[in-house]
Amino acid sequence: MSRFNKVSLILLAMVAISLTGCGGNSSTDSADSAGVIKEEESQSAPSSADGITCTETKAVGHDPKEIATPAEVLTKFPKTFTLVTNCGDIVISTVGSKAPLTMTSIAALAKGGYYDDSLCHRLTTQGLFVLQCGDPTATGSGGPQFTYPDENLPANKSNNYPAGTVAMANSGPNTNGSQFFLVYANTTLAPSYTIWGTITSGLDIVKAIAKAGAVGGAPDGKPAKTIAISKVLVN
Repeated sequence: MSRFNKVSLILLAMVAISLTGCGGNSSTDSADSAGVIKEEESQSAPSSADGITCTETKAVGHDPKEIATPAEVLTKFPKTFTLVTNCGDIVISTVGSKAPLTMTSIAALAKGGYYDDSLCHRLTTQGLFVLQCGDPTATGSGGPQFTYPDENLPANKSNNYPAGTVAMANSGPNTNGSQFFLVYANTTLAPSYTIWGTITSGLDIVKAIAKAGAVGGAPDGKPAKTIAISKVLVN
């Protein structure tokens, strides 16, 4: 059974996450670090848009749980991850053995409760069409105490991250941690972000969040419609 390489899994206190576009999308590249979201800002009353109802959530930015570096790479990979959110379930079918380190890491984080009660902190709506989640601090700079290499990268071509794609966010080559993004419309990026799944149910939820836009109408910022992950189910 293979083990995580100590060089590959670099211990870090925090991992700064960004999404780097290719071609003409560079204006949307930098991560938004808006600071920890205050409780009163993150709470939301039940609301509805495009048939999607989001219930109130008390999720706030918080210090993440400490999850140990996985000792070994899984040999049996999860088939699905389900993001249980206040706006409904988002089911992700995984790529399995195509991204073994990513599967092992996401499974360990999910089972350890790392993602519990965490806000999806970033929405981009121009050139880059993604909802970014997976940072319990809700600042865009949080992450676990380990990183791992890139895997299952797409070709360098137009729309290489099509709608429904789920991929890791990173701060450069081989710096994957906990943050990931959900693509709600065809997007072209540098082939630098590990693809680990496809949304098979719940893409309408992500599209509804996107339609509501970011706070203040910004092209890149905190979603105006609050969405929080209460837990991640591993199957």
